[in-house]
Amino acid sequence: MTTTHSSSHQEVISAVSTWLERAVIGLNLCPFAKAVHHRGQVRYVVSEATEPEQLVRDLTEALQHLHDCDPAVTDTTLLIHPWILQDFIEYNEFLGIAELILSSMGLEGEIQIASFHPDYQFADTHRDDITNFTNRSPYPILHLLREDSIASAVAAYPDTDDIYRRNIATLEKLGLSGWEALFNEAEQERKE
Repeated sequence: MTTTHSSSHQEVISAVSTWLERAVIGLNLCPFAKAVHHRGQVRYVVSEATEPEQLVRDLTEALQHLHDCDPAVTDTTLLIHPWILQDFIEYNEFLGIAELILSSMGLEGEIQIASFHPDYQFADTHRDDITNFTNRSPYPILHLLREDSIASAVAAYPDTDDIYRRNIATLEKLGLSGWEALFNEAEQERKE
C-alpha cells in the first residue's frame, strides 16, 4: 500500500519492531513480550488516520480483529498511528475515547489497551525523567492485549509487582545516553 505520508508503513513497522526488540525485549521491560514476538503473534497495524474519527474507525477494526482472531495467530496488536496525536496531552485525552470504544464493543475484561508515545510522561515526573522511557516508543501506539494472555503470563511470572521497580532501576542505570545508543546501533546496522 502506498502512502502520502513521509514514512512508509514498512519504515514505521521497522522502527517499532526495532524498539520492541531493543528496548522492550532487549532491556526486559516487559518479560511477557519476548514469547509472543518470537512466535510471530504480534500484529502491527499502521493507521493512516490524520483525524480522530479515522483513528476511532481503525481502533474499532483492530479491536474487532483481535476479538475474532485465534490467539495462536494474533495474541496482541500494536496499532501505530504516526500522523495523529503527536501531542502527548491530546494522545492521553484520546485514551478515554479508546476505553469508551472498548466498553461499547463489550470487550472490557477481554482486551486491555496499553499506551506508548514518543513523549510519554507519567504524572509527577519531569519530562526528561528516564523513568518515562518505559512507555516511550518511536510513534504513538495503542497496544491491544488479551486479558487471558495477561492473566496466564502473570500467573507464570513471580512477583509481577517487581517489574515496575526493576524497569526504573534498569533505565536509571542505562541513562539517556545508553537509551540513545540502543537505537544508534540499530540505525548503523540498517545502513550496513
